[in-house]
Amino acid sequence: MYNWSTDTTAFKKYPEKYAIWRLEQLINYGLDGKKLDRRLVIKYWDKLRIDMKYRAYLQFLLWPKQS
Repeated sequence: MYNWSTDTTAFKKYPEKYAIWRLEQLINYGLDGKKLDRRLVIKYWDKLRIDMKYRAYLQFLLWPKQS
C-alpha cells in the first residue's frame, strides 16, 4: 500500500494510532497483495472506522456463529 498524502514517518511515532490507521487503509482501499493480521483486527475492532459492508463481512469471518 502506497499512501502519497500522509507523512507516515511522523505518524509512526504513535504506534497505536498508526496501527489503526494502517488497518483502516488496508481494509477500505485494498490490501495490495498483503494479508491482514487477524490479531490486530480483533484488538482494534471497536476503534476501526470502516465501511459497514466490509465490517459485516469481516465480522462474519472473524466471529462465525455457532449452530
